[in-house]
Amino acid sequence: MRPRLLPCSAALLSLALAACQHAPPTTEATPAKPRMLLLGEVHDNADGHAARAALLRRELEAGWRPAIAMEQFDTSQQPALDTAMAECGDAACVVARVAPAKASWAWAHYQPVIALALEYKLPLLAANLSRADASKVVKEGFSAAMPAELIARYKLDALPTEVLAAQETEVRDSHCGALPESLVAPMAKAQIARDVVMAETMRMHASSGVVLIAGNGHVRGDIAVPFWLRRDGMAPRAVGFLEPTSSPTAFDEVHRIPAAQRPDPCAGFKAPKAAD
Repeated sequence: MRPRLLPCSAALLSLALAACQHAPPTTEATPAKPRMLLLGEVHDNADGHAARAALLRRELEAGWRPAIAMEQFDTSQQPALDTAMAECGDAACVVARVAPAKASWAWAHYQPVIALALEYKLPLLAANLSRADASKVVKEGFSAAMPAELIARYKLDALPTEVLAAQETEVRDSHCGALPESLVAPMAKAQIARDVVMAETMRMHASSGVVLIAGNGHVRGDIAVPFWLRRDGMAPRAVGFLEPTSSPTAFDEVHRIPAAQRPDPCAGFKAPKAAD
């Protein structure tokens, strides 16, 4: 003989069944988009390099495993970089194997980042347009050094007026206002070409997350690498490592660093001659 449910028990059972019937179906959480992080630098500021390496180490210790793209290596150096990363036991070996003897980078600043890539077995990506190809852009335009599909993807045949104008201002300022005006727009386009090549390097390796190591000028969100990534539907985060007088407005996050002691960069500056 089946036991008779007490009125309260029957009511509770009825509520439980109703809840089961009307509970919304469970759904899987939407996976987070792979992170795209851009970490800037003032090239000659050792404090900034140390602060950036410390930030990147914290990210890795927390479990992130991105590819590391670096402005300091040209895309043509990728095969040599892959071989060095596979065969070298330390960052100094990688630099000695890949960097040209006359390279202008202060490699001691970058060895901690390379060491992190070795320690955590992360892909290290050569991200920059070569100096030779940048020179071709200055002399002959984008098509002289960049594939047609890359020009089309980023619509370089129809540059946003505000981006080109802002890059022209940056070129003038960085050359102490002494650059022949005929070189300003071509050199601005070479800077844009570098940004686009770095953006494409990040895009191609975005599936598991990627971090870019580059100068603050390439990391700023309004006209540089993040601008081109956002145009392509991505969501990069730009982090500037800025000296006290630099404006923070072009970055998503800012870390202030002490100003480096340096001579006046415009003292004795000699501008390149305009092409005939």
